[in-house]
Amino acid sequence: MTRLDRVEQTRTLTPRTAVIWSVLRGELERRAGERLTVLDVGGGTGGFAVPLAEAGHWVTVVDASPDALAALARRAAEAGVADRVRAVQGDGDALAGLVEPASVDLVLCHSVLEVVDEPASVVSALVGALRHGGAASVLVAGRAAAVLGRAMNGHLDVAAALAADAHGNAGPRDTLRRRYDVDGAAALLTDGGLTVEEIHGVRVLADLLPAAVADGQPAALVELERALAARSPYRDLAAQLHLFARRPA
Repeated sequence: MTRLDRVEQTRTLTPRTAVIWSVLRGELERRAGERLTVLDVGGGTGGFAVPLAEAGHWVTVVDASPDALAALARRAAEAGVADRVRAVQGDGDALAGLVEPASVDLVLCHSVLEVVDEPASVVSALVGALRHGGAASVLVAGRAAAVLGRAMNGHLDVAAALAADAHGNAGPRDTLRRRYDVDGAAALLTDGGLTVEEIHGVRVLADLLPAAVADGQPAALVELERALAARSPYRDLAAQLHLFARRPA
């Protein structure tokens, strides 16, 4: 049993994490025996960083929130991996000045590209931080799911605004600056110099089901999410899109 196996046994996978961990596990197994240098941009309280550190890797978390980084420090200490987790206060737009070039084996950039000022600049910084052959795990908000969700809740005007806006934004009260479809997200990474290897949907069904169903059959829901994650059209309608890409060697 690997260290990652032991870590996963202590954690409950959810529709928000199961598909992403499946993809990350493939990369970690591909590089079995190596201690990777990981950069988690917008990693907050360490939901991914701490398990990766528990699996033996070195992780730097860059986040704008001092409260989140304080919670990360406590979480890492409680897990006994404080020596393998480094916290850096900053945001995605300033990433290029926070990380040494070509110093990272794996970058996580989850729920960041929909809120930053210049997503293309952030992608460029991610690529610059990666060693050649290094990989990036990128999670973005899905546009189609947002349109359908607003419409199903009776907010047809908001759904129409989301569908019509070039960036998938519903107006000044929207908490996200942009949302993505599969082609747009893939093009953003490709134009930045990455080769996209896999695209999955995250929360394909979870946000559509009544709470009684989702809470009553959690294991079955996770398995169904995994089964549908890479299959179109289900993937394209997911609340989030997960892209796994690589800087060419």
